[in-house]
Amino acid sequence: MQLKEFIKKALKEDIGDGDHTSLACIPSSTKSSAQLLVKENGIIAGVKVALEVFRQVDKTLKIKILLTDGTLVKKGDIVLTVSGKAQSILTAERLVLNIMQRMSGIATTTNKMNSLIKNTSCKLLDTRKTTPNMRMLEKEAVRIGKGHNHRKGLYDMILIKDNHVDYAGGIKQAITAANDYLLQHKKKLKIEIEVRNLLELKEVLKIGKVNRIMLDNFNTNDLKKAIQLIPKKYETEASGGITEKNIRSYALTGVQYISCGALTHSIKSLDLSLKAIK
Repeated sequence: MQLKEFIKKALKEDIGDGDHTSLACIPSSTKSSAQLLVKENGIIAGVKVALEVFRQVDKTLKIKILLTDGTLVKKGDIVLTVSGKAQSILTAERLVLNIMQRMSGIATTTNKMNSLIKNTSCKLLDTRKTTPNMRMLEKEAVRIGKGHNHRKGLYDMILIKDNHVDYAGGIKQAITAANDYLLQHKKKLKIEIEVRNLLELKEVLKIGKVNRIMLDNFNTNDLKKAIQLIPKKYETEASGGITEKNIRSYALTGVQYISCGALTHSIKSLDLSLKAIK
């Protein structure tokens, strides 16, 4: 339902009161076909979403899927073909490409980052640094790229970050308030807290009452020290300043999770094209 509503709004945004170029140039009776071409190597994502776009534009369009989500693709590959009313194909074209190019870019980036921590016990996570109203698609693309989703939003866990600590008056106050809130509202949510240095980490360990500790902007040497200090009952997560060049060294510290906002906010879309079959 959420996907259908998203596509409905996206089509309304694009079409308005009509695709006047297609309506003006192409007779309504014209039938045609097109193929979705890959123009650079990567991981394809968004095929299932594209199907729903075509369905909403015109249920009579016939789609043939040649490559499924998560497939490693190379330049020249054909992902799918679509045939039917030419006006409908043209109306759906840009939304299909916008979604698939972005999702494929995210999946490709995630897959590459994930491959760099292969054979370690560390898992790669996304963040909430997503495009407004596209989070479900971008997080799906992370999963297609073999990454893992952190939280869906502000509602499914408590994540106490630096500003929360500062506004609450300190680490102890923030942790105490979070636990009191869950008890008062009878909610069962995990509590994660961000620490900025080893001193803050020691304070958190003294208080306890959290499930996961996020070690933010730690260098690998300090991260190793932190991991050695943290009892096994706590989950551990590293975040901040982690790139393709250093992600493996972070994963080898023994940290359980690495979260990376760049998976969704700094990716390059994969180059795709929908071309008429003449």
